[in-house]
Amino acid sequence: PFGIDVVSAAELNLPEPEETGASFAENASIKSEAAAKASGLHALSDDSGLCVVALDDAPGIYSARWAGKTKDFSVAMQRIHDELKQKQLEPTGQKAYFICVLALTSPEGKTQMFEGRVDGTLTFPPRGNKGFGYDPIFVPEGHQIAFAEMEAEAKHAISHRARAFAQLIEHLKR
Repeated sequence: PFGIDVVSAAELNLPEPEETGASFAENASIKSEAAAKASGLHALSDDSGLCVVALDDAPGIYSARWAGKTKDFSVAMQRIHDELKQKQLEPTGQKAYFICVLALTSPEGKTQMFEGRVDGTLTFPPRGNKGFGYDPIFVPEGHQIAFAEMEAEAKHAISHRARAFAQLIEHLKR
């Protein structure tokens, strides 16, 4: 509806910049600014992850890295469980939240940020086989089932990405 043709960074053979930021916003802007500069086009990127309050918001910006090179999120979910147990905390019921930050950068280098967040609690053992990443251990506030147990439409209606994209869409309407 906005007259935008989308092309991926991979289709343009753009290199992936190293995510050296200390926040989701910094990493999202590193990626969008590199893509805009290399392509001469507007660029949209995101950085997102799971933050566990009792773990000082870890894994946070390292959410994907906790899954290792093979992106095995069962390893990452087990690490969360084990680190909570090491703190003598019951993993189920711990407060957590997903964050998504979108960065939109113009070819001239101006970057605008849009952040979405969904709060919830952890559940162990992991539940469901829908979704990806940490979805099997995250139950969003006001719900009884994990993201990985929700139909895609239901999850997308309340997710951190949906909330960030809603802000982006409002911005594009102006």
